[in-house]
Amino acid sequence: MRRTIAVLAAGLFVFVALAGAKDEPQWIRLSSDHFTVLTDAGEKKGHEVIVRFEQMRGLFSQLLSKSKVNMSLPIDIIALKNDKEYAAVAPIRDGKPIDAPAFFVAGDDRIFIVLDAFEEEAWRAVAHQMAHYFLTYNYPPTPAWFDEGFAEYFSSARFDAKGVQIGADPELGLMWKQDLIGNQIEQRNVPKSLTELLDGPVWLSMPDLFAMKHNVVSYREGAHNTLFYAQSWITMHFLLNTNRLAQTGMLFDLVLNQRVPVNDAIPKAYGMTAAQFDDAVKKYFRAQQPLFIALDRSRQQGTLDAGGQMTSLPLPVSGDEVGSSRLDLTDLLGPALVAEMTLRLPEHRAQALQDLQKMIDEPKGDTSVVHRALAWASLEKNEFDAANEELVKASDLDRNDPWVHYYSALTKYRRARATGQPTQGLANAMIDLRVVIDWNPSFAEAYGMLGCFRLEGGGLNSAMESTRAAIQLSPRNQEYRLDLANIYIAGKKWDDATAMLEELKGSPDAQVARAARKDLDDLPTLKKYGVLPQSETQAKTQVPSKLVGGDTSEDEGEEKSPVEEKPDTRPVVFLKGKLVSVDCSHSPAAVLTLSAGSKKTLKLRTDDFKSLALLGADQFSCSWRNVPVSVNYKAGGKSDGDLVSVEVE
Repeated sequence: MRRTIAVLAAGLFVFVALAGAKDEPQWIRLSSDHFTVLTDAGEKKGHEVIVRFEQMRGLFSQLLSKSKVNMSLPIDIIALKNDKEYAAVAPIRDGKPIDAPAFFVAGDDRIFIVLDAFEEEAWRAVAHQMAHYFLTYNYPPTPAWFDEGFAEYFSSARFDAKGVQIGADPELGLMWKQDLIGNQIEQRNVPKSLTELLDGPVWLSMPDLFAMKHNVVSYREGAHNTLFYAQSWITMHFLLNTNRLAQTGMLFDLVLNQRVPVNDAIPKAYGMTAAQFDDAVKKYFRAQQPLFIALDRSRQQGTLDAGGQMTSLPLPVSGDEVGSSRLDLTDLLGPALVAEMTLRLPEHRAQALQDLQKMIDEPKGDTSVVHRALAWASLEKNEFDAANEELVKASDLDRNDPWVHYYSALTKYRRARATGQPTQGLANAMIDLRVVIDWNPSFAEAYGMLGCFRLEGGGLNSAMESTRAAIQLSPRNQEYRLDLANIYIAGKKWDDATAMLEELKGSPDAQVARAARKDLDDLPTLKKYGVLPQSETQAKTQVPSKLVGGDTSEDEGEEKSPVEEKPDTRPVVFLKGKLVSVDCSHSPAAVLTLSAGSKKTLKLRTDDFKSLALLGADQFSCSWRNVPVSVNYKAGGKSDGDLVSVEVE
């Protein structure tokens, strides 16, 4: 990657178009079913980019057998025509633009992905992050080794016209590289590949690997050339290619739900001891000759592609099958959209703000994009009045811009959090979010925010509906679960609230864990007196005391003086069987008839199938018949109980 061009002194390229030169490239936006690409590299290159991202989405579906793939946080892709333009907006490391031909910028509102369209297969530089993105919105929480192992395996994929080749060492670097005029240059200090790391004498024990913590914040990770990444990768390699994902699901249930120690869970899940499992993975690695052949090739002068791919999969979707629509943009709208992205990078923010301000005075430069970007910058500094001023201007220019509606609601939400006061313009905020959800029905954060607004407005049932939608779209987001716990509290669903808070008090999110512990401490007083204890500050998800004990359908027929209830201490039981039938005649309650052998039939009940923890299916169905399932439940008698979760196999 060539990054020697002196671009920093010249400032960002995004304002170059202000000169109005007629030979400037035409900015276009291409949209497929799931992605949008902004580019000045031409429609052909833009279509190639959008095809690759659609294929990555399809590959994720293939590997993990997901019939539906959520994309619950919007993604904006920007493909820039050459090195110079790309280097001008790329993150700065050690005083110069990064060498990678693509980068990934994560935010609470959306993801930006920027590629150098001049580089072949630039998308591969963000394939690892894309794997994490898909896992985040489509898979329940899993241990670190699973996430990183899958992301590494996924990032080795290469697509051609015939199919997908996958399985090579994703961290294998070449010892010799070719410069612009064809000279071979030896690379110094090439990091060890995963194959080299695993070829050494030291491995982590499987229980240690499975128990390791590795938190990833905003998709930012360090180097992947470590033993943890290497073993995670080869373990996932082994599981995927020996059809053991279903057994891995059993392992997660044992460890994460039933709190079985890893050493005891491995034999139950895989039918072999931890030591035997360890040995099976090592033997599998030693048998993968293409990895070792590729390692040897990578050290030879003249090698341009070391290879090492081991598995061929059918192409999820071909380039001809990916349809895309084209929208031609005005000369300054493209640069404004790029500047909106560069605001997210601290090293480029000042220049982006300067460029955006200049665009306001240019013919056709004053757009809603400019003002919503400036509003975002003000919002990041909690300058709520300034953000509102920009959003009013943006709305005057384009009342249909969904991002203007989203940021308007977000400004009200953050102001209320920062001041501890009720939300100003609550009704308008909810209307704005309905517009956003109509535009993007998969936007998890819009549902989550709407749930908080509805709770504040006293609509417990509608708040619960929105928050459950957010949880379904973003199953790993702990804040949404905390929000739901507080809705349960407001509705006096003490057992449900207690169960969820007990789960969340051990959350890896320190703020969520702290809030859950406090809410658990407050529950006895709340149940007895109907008001929350006073505190110096209120967490963002704390329920206003006026909502507790308010008019709800659940309150009808209750005595005025609440009676303190005993917590449900029944143990959770795991069972595999066949779901014979589902009775939803008293919806939203449901009774599931489960057959577990010739003589054992259970009637398992859930008060609300919409809130039931569900794996292996996108939504609960009252028409399920003779479906293999795994359930967790709390026994009532010998033949009945209360459901905790259902996994459809």
